[in-house]
Amino acid sequence: MQPVTAAVEVEAVSRRFGATLAVDRVSLSVAPGEFVSLLGPSGCGKTTLLRLIGGFETPDSGRIRILGIDATDTPPHQRRTNMVFQHLALFPHRNVAENIGFGLRMRRVPPAEIAMRVRKALEMVRLEGYDERRIDQISGGQKQRVAIARAIINEPSVLLLDEPLGALDLRLRLELQDELRRLQRSLGSPFIFVTHDQGEAMAMSDRIAVMNAGRIEQIGTPEQIYSQPASRFVAQFVGHTNLLDGVIDEVLGSGRYIVIGGGLRIACHGATGFAKGAPVSLSVRQENVAIRREPLSDPGWVSFRGEVQDKVFMGASVRIKVAAEGQTTLLSETVAAAGNAGLVVGDKVQIGWPIAEARLFERGV
Repeated sequence: MQPVTAAVEVEAVSRRFGATLAVDRVSLSVAPGEFVSLLGPSGCGKTTLLRLIGGFETPDSGRIRILGIDATDTPPHQRRTNMVFQHLALFPHRNVAENIGFGLRMRRVPPAEIAMRVRKALEMVRLEGYDERRIDQISGGQKQRVAIARAIINEPSVLLLDEPLGALDLRLRLELQDELRRLQRSLGSPFIFVTHDQGEAMAMSDRIAVMNAGRIEQIGTPEQIYSQPASRFVAQFVGHTNLLDGVIDEVLGSGRYIVIGGGLRIACHGATGFAKGAPVSLSVRQENVAIRREPLSDPGWVSFRGEVQDKVFMGASVRIKVAAEGQTTLLSETVAAAGNAGLVVGDKVQIGWPIAEARLFERGV
């Protein structure tokens, strides 16, 4: 028997609801012990994909394997997965221990073993001493932990989580992000986590699959997704970026181009193969955009004259809006302690970025 190399394999899976193609020929492989997030806007197909993996939906085409075994047509209760739903579905008339042990009771596990496993699950989610509390006597964050404990007590090979932190305030979400990551490492089980929050995905994941219109646009580490976006959509959805639409004006060879867009003439690097006149989009992260009172003369940079239009203090950083030549609006985000903090609306400035930090995409891709 060959060793299992993937905990979950999704192969060319599609799911349609009426005229809507919710998941469109998606393929995804999740390794044992890996934390993978499905990230994307509402309606992109991420929850449908999670439900397909969990058996709550059946694909119209394609195959799903769990630990090397075809589970495409296997019902949820017979899969080696468990799911934490966005709406936790806890039993309000049962206490914490009864909620956590419910699945074991349905499987007729002996009471002594249920008590032992409930106690262990409470320790793992740091809710020792809460076993007799009613659900209406605990906080939102504690309810989330109860739902997670109820899922892990069944010892699933794969844990599926559908935006379980979405209803919490920021402080609780940050706390539970750390707890989930700690728990995942402790269990050693793969987690597949659905979220629309890029910060959440970045903080918790080994890899992120960015979804759009039923497809995976890119999958990679948080660093790859952020620094090397594969498409205009990924660049725009993850992080804060300036997107300039234009056309290739000159092809200089070796992936070097001159792009004209928004009244600007911009030197940039990109994939080879763009022809003169091709419609393109240029992406520059806001933190890579520099603003200076003096000219930016470095040969590895592009720069333009501009005027400060707005300035927003954001705590650790300052976001500055500049109307550049041609009235193109560009945004720069810099640490609050930097020299740019002294700029005011109306200041004449130079704005630019290192040529190597810009990304060039086919427009609309």
